[in-house]
Amino acid sequence: MTFLVRQKTTIITQGITGKSGQFHTEQCMVYGSKFVGGVTPGKGGKKIFNLPIFDTVYEAKKALNPDATMIFVPPPFAASSILEAEEAGISLIICITEGIPIRDMLEVSRVMRHSKTSSLVGPNCPGVITPDECKIGIMPGYIHKKGEIGIVSRSGTLTYEAVWQTTQIGLGQSSCIGIGGDPLNGTNFIDVLEAFEKDERTKGIFLIGEIGGNAEEEAASWIEKNCTKPVGAFIAGTTAPPGRRMGHAGAIVSGGKGTATEKIKALKQARVFVASSPADMGKTMAQAMKR
Repeated sequence: MTFLVRQKTTIITQGITGKSGQFHTEQCMVYGSKFVGGVTPGKGGKKIFNLPIFDTVYEAKKALNPDATMIFVPPPFAASSILEAEEAGISLIICITEGIPIRDMLEVSRVMRHSKTSSLVGPNCPGVITPDECKIGIMPGYIHKKGEIGIVSRSGTLTYEAVWQTTQIGLGQSSCIGIGGDPLNGTNFIDVLEAFEKDERTKGIFLIGEIGGNAEEEAASWIEKNCTKPVGAFIAGTTAPPGRRMGHAGAIVSGGKGTATEKIKALKQARVFVASSPADMGKTMAQAMKR
C-alpha cells in the first residue's frame, strides 16, 4: 500500500507557509524526507526552504508529480484540501489537522471510499514514518530506530511511547502509522495490518487502540483469520466512564458498545498479546515475538 513511505517518496505540504506547516516541513526535511514543494493559495511563484510554492495542488502535481502530500490547513478548510489533493491524483494524503467538522468529513469519507488514485491517513493524526528514511508528520524522529516492528495507532502520544520502548529493547520499527482518533478517518487498522502482513521488513506488529467504535474488534477478526505475524496490542481507556468523551473525538463509549473490555477480549481471542499498561508495551511486543 502507498502509505508505507520510503526514502524515495517525494512530498509537498499544503499550508506550507503557515506556522505549523512551515515548522514541521523543515523538521521533516532535516530528518531526510524528500520535500519538493508546497501549496498556499495566493503565494504561488514564491519559495520557502528553496522549494517552489504553488497556488493549487493541481499545479504542484503537474509540475512536480509528488507521491504524497502533508496537510497543515486550518480545520474549516482542511476537508477541502483533502478533496483537492484527491482530485489532483496525489497517491498518499496525510492530514495532520485536528478538529475538522464531522459534516465536512462525511463528504471526504464518501469520496475516499471510491477513490481509485489516493489513500488518506488521518485526519487528526501524527503522520507516517519509516525510520532513517522518511518522516511525514509531527512525530519526534530521534526516538525511532530502524527495525522490525510495524506500529499502527489511533493515539499520537501512545505511539511515541511504543516507539521508544521498542527502540530501547532493540526491536526497532519497520514503519509507524498514526491513523488518527476521529470517528471518520481514511486509513483504518485493517488497511495497515494488510500492508504490514505483506511487508517483508515487518516481522511483528503492535496495535494501539482506544475506547469507542468497533475498529479494534474488526481488526481482531482480521488478525485471527489472516495474520501470520506476531501481534501485540494496548487498548487505552479501561477506566473511562461510559458516556464521557475521552480525548479523541471518537473515544466515547455509548450504548454499552466500544468498551476497552470488549476490545481486549476480542484481541485475546485472536491470540494477540495485550499489554495491561502503557508501560508494558515494549515488553509485551517482545513476548509476542518469542511465541
